Amino acid sequence: MKKIVFLISFVGLSLHAQTNITSKSISNTNYQVAEENVIKTLSYLTSDELEGRNSGSEGIEKAAVYLENLLKANDIKPYFKTYRDTLSNFDKPAFNIVGYIEGTDKKLKNEFVVIGAHYDHIGRIKAVNGDDIGNGANDNASGTTAVTEVAKYFAKFKNNKRSILIVFFSAEEKGLLGSRHLAAKLKEQKMDLYFMFNFEMIGVPMKDKGMDFYLTGFGKSNMATTMNEYAGEKLVGYLPIETKYMLFRASDNYPFFTEFNVPAQTVSTFDFENFEFYHQPDDEFELMDTKHMTTVISKTIPVLEKMINAPTKEIKLNEK
Repeated sequence: MKKIVFLISFVGLSLHAQTNITSKSISNTNYQVAEENVIKTLSYLTSDELEGRNSGSEGIEKAAVYLENLLKANDIKPYFKTYRDTLSNFDKPAFNIVGYIEGTDKKLKNEFVVIGAHYDHIGRIKAVNGDDIGNGANDNASGTTAVTEVAKYFAKFKNNKRSILIVFFSAEEKGLLGSRHLAAKLKEQKMDLYFMFNFEMIGVPMKDKGMDFYLTGFGKSNMATTMNEYAGEKLVGYLPIETKYMLFRASDNYPFFTEFNVPAQTVSTFDFENFEFYHQPDDEFELMDTKHMTTVISKTIPVLEKMINAPTKEIKLNEK
């Protein structure tokens, strides 16, 4: 997550939407992500070999190759000529990694959903106890790992009626540069974007919050209500501190909201109380709760499936 800016709070958030939870049947509700796969991806992305995945570095190049190979191994095609979408707004070579899973419905496949997370972090930083690598396990190897598992699911079952872009963003830590570049590029291409869904810092569970994730920009759309209906439980909710710190504007969802004016939101479990090593060398793999990650990713995948396959664009921005 990029540096948090203290700005005025949003107003008019509807807390009523949190309680509007009903049960709907969805396919593959019993699908379970394998924890060993979560561990494999997360441990590599957070290894010292990658030197904190700073944009434009040799370390993030290794991460990019790993993610490209993962997409290729699961028969996910590149959306552009290659998986690499070169940033136009950064002074070093940097790439978003973009995969494409074509929709199965003749009509709906012309509508797109973007599912993403940033795979960059802050590289080498001020040493603590001799460690100067900002491994970025929670921020945001955890979110990146979630997206790899979502990608594997849809590549395996091929049950997405709408087309999906799987995106690993670079240079988020430099000011959302990767997502700003891609959102503008896709807008110029006149993509019909339904919604954008972003994973950010999900490595450690919240305590006593009564939900698995919070959703940034909670009152901007009916996404939370819809997700909870599909889950049959309170999967996502509202966390007041995200409004205080304007987290809706602090991650890669935001450029898609500004460019397309469609629902574009982030799920997170970082609540400012459950993890004390934000942008520090101790943001390490060993502190991540991979069982928690496996559970919440497994819960989210069938909900995303239902969102992607809805016959109409039922997730909508709320009226101002």
